[in-house]
Amino acid sequence: MRTRATVLLLASVLALPTTPAPASAVPSPGAPQPVTRTADPATGSVLVISVDGLSPRALTQLGRAGAPHLHRFLRQGASTRNARTVVESTSTLPNHTSMVTGRRVDASTGGHGVTWNHTAQAEAETVHRAAGEHVDSLFTTLDAAGAESAVFVGKPKFRLWQRSWGRTIDRMTVRRDDARLARAVRRDLRRHRRELRFWHVATPDRAGHRAGFRSRRYLAAVEQVDAMLGRLLRTLRRPGLRGTVTVLLTSDHGAHAGRSHDDEATRGNQRVIFAALGPGVSRGADLYALNSDHRRAPGRSQPGYDAEVPPVRNAEVANLALDLLGLPAVADSEINAAQDLVLTSP
Repeated sequence: MRTRATVLLLASVLALPTTPAPASAVPSPGAPQPVTRTADPATGSVLVISVDGLSPRALTQLGRAGAPHLHRFLRQGASTRNARTVVESTSTLPNHTSMVTGRRVDASTGGHGVTWNHTAQAEAETVHRAAGEHVDSLFTTLDAAGAESAVFVGKPKFRLWQRSWGRTIDRMTVRRDDARLARAVRRDLRRHRRELRFWHVATPDRAGHRAGFRSRRYLAAVEQVDAMLGRLLRTLRRPGLRGTVTVLLTSDHGAHAGRSHDDEATRGNQRVIFAALGPGVSRGADLYALNSDHRRAPGRSQPGYDAEVPPVRNAEVANLALDLLGLPAVADSEINAAQDLVLTSP
């Protein structure tokens, strides 16, 4: 039986007022169609955490003493340290947009079209204009089902999401201070009933760009994220929250060396963590072992979208979260569109 739970994904997202695309540029989606549940939800809420620039290598370097909460998260849940980004990019905005649409990047083959990663362009565009068609998302699907979502992000470029999907996101909080942002997430968990929260943590990426992704400053940033995760997990043990939330943890890209992660052909940039912790999730399980019939560990490669058996990708998040909530996949999505990624053994 497929596990369903509340998913938390730390991720990058921000909000800006929207400049509508010309009517001729993007086809109208027409009236939104109501979305109905395909199964009973196994949880009441999902928290997705995307840690910007989190390299699996950093966890090895820090060990359990340096990153106790991250290591405990992986030990107590279902996880892999060998998941992959989308094929076309190891940059922040393209990968995060795939995480909420379940689409590849390349618009000519059905992707969302967000190939750029700059705030200035993000503030002048919408996802629909980039794709040349209306693009549904995790947020529009939840809204059509009468469910609520909230986004907490540390970079202004993610205002693209609010420009694109507007009021279907019930709360959008953009703060450059990750410690304040973390407190806002914990407060929202205590005070509001929502089906989904998306939390983006920017600290490691900023440190890597400034000092290098193999620097002591970068590792210190990962230690800060570990402390934030520890406080979050304590909040989730409070009465009223205990046993109701499943956290999904991943990243938009890894980091190989130097101060850049732009080369999508470099394995260190492609390789990310994907982990889940929550009610019903198999304890200490390897995601590839749980999904051996339909996911295959990629070794040192980056399989294409046409791979007979794909790897686990960070962009599985959208349709996994919806599956856990008993909702169908995002319309016209591709990655995990069958919602066959499972988090528990049969």
